[in-house]
Amino acid sequence: MKTDRVKTFDCVAFKRQAQQALWREFEERRREFPSFADFLHAKVQEDPWAREFWASIPERPRGE
Repeated sequence: MKTDRVKTFDCVAFKRQAQQALWREFEERRREFPSFADFLHAKVQEDPWAREFWASIPERPRGE
């Protein structure tokens, strides 16, 4: 579908910038975490909204 609206937000660029910022912080704090996944789990715990959001989602048994 073609639109004449001018794009004012690039979601791919936004996602890439967010990922780059997280990776930079991980690199700075690498000694604190055995893996990037552990770092991400810790970041979730630092943010009240993210902590509440993930707590509201039921855990899925592994292997499903």
